[in-house]
Amino acid sequence: MTDPQNPDVPSRPPEYDQPPAYDTTPPPAATQPADPQQAYGQPAYSTAPPPPYGAPAASPAIPGRTMGIVAFVISLVGLVVWVLAPLVGLILGIIAMVQSKKAGHKNGFALAAIIISAVLIVIGIILSIVIIGVLIAAGTELARLCAEYGTGVHEINGVNVTLNCG
Repeated sequence: MTDPQNPDVPSRPPEYDQPPAYDTTPPPAATQPADPQQAYGQPAYSTAPPPPYGAPAASPAIPGRTMGIVAFVISLVGLVVWVLAPLVGLILGIIAMVQSKKAGHKNGFALAAIIISAVLIVIGIILSIVIIGVLIAAGTELARLCAEYGTGVHEINGVNVTLNCG
């Protein structure tokens, strides 16, 4: 707010006739015991020993880390058992990765489990198709030989073959 006669000088707030009344009496003294231990039934300072020197405290657990390691191991087991293990490893790896990302951490084990499991699933599908194809071809050939020769021991292309046609 400025003075209307002189716009460069700000105006002063209006003056009051009396200052407001404040209570100037001090509050009554609180009755506190002289010994702080008696006040609350505990010591006034901490009696805990100082932290030990040496190894630093363990870092907080990263969500999904353990599950990522489990998924990684299961995906590696998938190298031997290629039917169900890669699928379990893939699912656990994805869950572990999501948990780690929500917490703002990276999880290399979960990523490795996802990659290994996905590759093994693709390889398993390809091997399954090849094995099914070979079994169908063998079954078709057996059916053709049974239709042509029947049950018994036969010489086919210079090899003795026993056919059990049922």
